[in-house]
Amino acid sequence: MFLKRRISIGQLLEKEVKGCFEYFWNEADNSHRGAGYGLIHDRCPTHRGIASIAAVGFGLAALCIGAERGYRAYREIENRVSGTLDTLLNSAENCNGFFYHFLDMKTGKRAWNCEVSIIDTAIAICGAISAGEYFGGKIKEKAEAIYRRVDWKWYVDASCNQFYMGYKPEGGFWGHWDEYAEQLMLYFLGSASPTHPTDPGMFYAYPRTEGYYGEIGPVIHSTSGSLFVYQFSHAFFDLRNKQDSLGVDWWQNSVNATLANRQYCIDNSDIFRTYGENAWGLTACDGPGGYSGIYGAPPRKTEKLFGNIHYGNDGTVPPCGPAGSMVFDPEHAQEVLIYMYENHPRLWGKYGFKDALNTSVSPVWYARDYVGIDKGISMLMIENYRSGFIWNVFMKNSFVRKGMELCQVTEKSGLLMV
Repeated sequence: MFLKRRISIGQLLEKEVKGCFEYFWNEADNSHRGAGYGLIHDRCPTHRGIASIAAVGFGLAALCIGAERGYRAYREIENRVSGTLDTLLNSAENCNGFFYHFLDMKTGKRAWNCEVSIIDTAIAICGAISAGEYFGGKIKEKAEAIYRRVDWKWYVDASCNQFYMGYKPEGGFWGHWDEYAEQLMLYFLGSASPTHPTDPGMFYAYPRTEGYYGEIGPVIHSTSGSLFVYQFSHAFFDLRNKQDSLGVDWWQNSVNATLANRQYCIDNSDIFRTYGENAWGLTACDGPGGYSGIYGAPPRKTEKLFGNIHYGNDGTVPPCGPAGSMVFDPEHAQEVLIYMYENHPRLWGKYGFKDALNTSVSPVWYARDYVGIDKGISMLMIENYRSGFIWNVFMKNSFVRKGMELCQVTEKSGLLMV
């Protein structure tokens, strides 16, 4: 434990949110001439001129926060948002309204032979809707045009009433969203589509596998147990005090997953030196061997698949894990961020926290990069904790509310159990 703080939690949260905003502002194409105006680097400094469409979605919401907090002139931010939406409407390569996961920053064309991504498109749409509700007028019209264009039915496998996992023109569709992950937003957005609506029953058409970590639970969990799966949809959709028609409280599910993640790190601090009560939050991030999507904590499917509770973990801990869980366990999340800031100055830079650290390896490893989606979830969840801003803005949208209603996600006090 540290003995004396050099910074208050309020000061640190403001520094991190401001740093995140600077990432989304400075790491966007601002040439006004290229077809990629407003597209945002997937990561930096090793960005290689590639944008992530999910980073663009988080970035649009981040720009709203920046406008509200006065980080740049309101009109300047509004113009950036409007131009970014023009890019998404006119030059960002898509297929039936779904964007490619990665795009060339200058041309807006598909990069790296990547997939047409339904989940990354959904994050982009959530960001666009947030901007539309905040700025209104032409920006709202553009945001809803992007949403209306998406042919959600095209991405559905009618044989099992589930969304496919991915699509490439060269090989077609593959996989399914056939277990719990970050995809709750897909059902809400798809169900409420005014042009290509999907069956709201899809929300209930995948197995919900429950587990416990010790006495913590139940947790309807994913394959890896990475915290981002319990965070991304919640960054936009306000699921507090709500249940679905089966009685599942998805907010509490994320709280339980967060508590399990923390306890796992405490319990295994003798195996991985990085871990402990002030260093938890295992989620997808950069690590000593590169980016990994399987950093996570039990309960998770990998335990049954590989018989190894530590599968995929190597001691890496990212700040975005606790930052993205700020709304679920604020006291403990704040302790982690303070500890990291006070004790690991190499983890801090011009955009706030860099992606991750690992003191379990020799030499101690610190990430070089900032990763767009990790800065995004950090910024949105910290701001939701501080003010509820993104929830308040996003939930004003009529399609957002309709999607939740169609999926029978309702206030607990008004719940009709079936």
